[in-house]
Amino acid sequence: MTVLRSNFPVGGTPWAMRKAQWTALGLSDEDMEKPKIAIVNSSSSLASCFSHLDGVVPPLMAAIRAAGGVPFEVRTAASSDAITSAGAQGRYILPTRDLIASDIEVAVEGAQLDGMVTLASCDKTTPGQLMAAGRLDIPTIVVGCGYQPSGVFRGEHVDFEDVFLYAGHVATGAMTVEDLAEMASVAVGGPGVCAGMGTANSMHIATEALGMMLPGSAPVLANSPKMFADVERAGHRIVELVLEDLRPRQVMTPGAFRNAVVAVLAISGSVNCVKHLQAVAVEAGCDVDVLALFEELAPQVPLLTGVKPNGDRRIDEFEAAGGAQALLHRLRPLLDLDQPVVAGGTLGDVLGAAQVADSDVIRSVDDPLARHPGITIVRGSLAPEGGVVKRTVEDDGVHRFTGPAKVYSSRDEGIAGIRGGEVSPGDVVVLSGLGLRGSPGMALTSAFIFALDGAGLGDQVVVVTDGQMSGLVNKGLVIAEVSPEGAVGGPIGLVRDGDTISVDVDARSLELEVPADELERRRAELPPLAAPTGCGWLDVYARTVAPLSRGATLGG
Repeated sequence: MTVLRSNFPVGGTPWAMRKAQWTALGLSDEDMEKPKIAIVNSSSSLASCFSHLDGVVPPLMAAIRAAGGVPFEVRTAASSDAITSAGAQGRYILPTRDLIASDIEVAVEGAQLDGMVTLASCDKTTPGQLMAAGRLDIPTIVVGCGYQPSGVFRGEHVDFEDVFLYAGHVATGAMTVEDLAEMASVAVGGPGVCAGMGTANSMHIATEALGMMLPGSAPVLANSPKMFADVERAGHRIVELVLEDLRPRQVMTPGAFRNAVVAVLAISGSVNCVKHLQAVAVEAGCDVDVLALFEELAPQVPLLTGVKPNGDRRIDEFEAAGGAQALLHRLRPLLDLDQPVVAGGTLGDVLGAAQVADSDVIRSVDDPLARHPGITIVRGSLAPEGGVVKRTVEDDGVHRFTGPAKVYSSRDEGIAGIRGGEVSPGDVVVLSGLGLRGSPGMALTSAFIFALDGAGLGDQVVVVTDGQMSGLVNKGLVIAEVSPEGAVGGPIGLVRDGDTISVDVDARSLELEVPADELERRRAELPPLAAPTGCGWLDVYARTVAPLSRGATLGG
């Protein structure tokens, strides 16, 4: 019989304090002996991404109680790329992921609860919750809480991605403020995550492939009967999982991460999945190089679906075609089917009943939409430790490019440069100093990419940055998250206006054509990077964040 860590020796001080507090909450002596389950809720009324999560908690609590457990709701930070990105040029977004993981640790480990169900919504909640699961290593199920319904603008489908894109067009005068306001007022029809293959939906699908989400859970329309059925399933299963003592580190193995990478490549998922999966592996104590997995598997994994912004399919069409289970069923020849999953048994066991409802939406490995990699890792003298390129299904843009550098040190400076006519066709625009330490927190460069598109330059220039992109960005040739970052002496911080840069996506290369002795001279002129001394979260983050090779986890 499983010994529950939440059951303290009777008569001791911890037992007495807990009995006093929990009796006041209405718990009985019998309840004190049951599995105690955390419901990790990142509810917030700041953004529609999280606004429905409080409504998920009561039916989840009921399911846990019906299965013989005792539920406790705990709250964490909640960052929305759409809302929280307003401050510090988006620098709070990525660091919130690690704050979420630590929030969970404080509440769940501090109280010595036995298991947890995490309510995953916007981009940073899923990886933060998975990181906490790996760190604490207690039975955990991640529940994807759904994508938002989209709208109609002047007779055409519109969603949040379109608003994000056309805001960049307004910045360059290609769209009026009035038209953008009308579009924004109808683009989002309810709560949930962005309705495209951005970071949230990509990570939900990756989590199912990883084995940490119940099969058939991703993607799902927020507040739909299907979502609430998944919630009920998770409430019942988590109590069984605690009694079986199946822990995240038994599930999140090297083979499981390989499966997740295969799934992300097959959907041309968000580039943010690379660092998030690496961070989860670090927290789970799993010795796996996720970047190397993307490099190894990219040539082998075809693109099986084209959900916006990668193609013209919608996320609800992908769900109706069978979702992640249908995708993984198609990918069986490329997967490690012996990996355990939180549903019980192996991935191969749960995929046995999967079906593909629409072969046009989710294609087979033998008849894919495309065979080029959905995500390509480039390396070279400008990116010794790698940079990430996102590719669409059609992939009809620039693959090979050589041009003079135009260097900016911030997103806003770059947008001002576009408005001022400083960026010309044939340029390689470099946004440097936006990485983990330089920002700190890795600034979002998406608004700059959309401003380029609005200026008609999206397919005429290349962008290279040590900052990050939103998972919804898929415009032009952009090499993001170049490592090492400029602020710590990486070559991208040594680029000057007029330097020649060459990109070859097919050859997976990114070269700075400047003599090595000249680069060393420039490096010697750089002032030392001073660690922030303040008490703010970004200061703490800058002092402790590890490189992208460790998923930008904290700990230096």
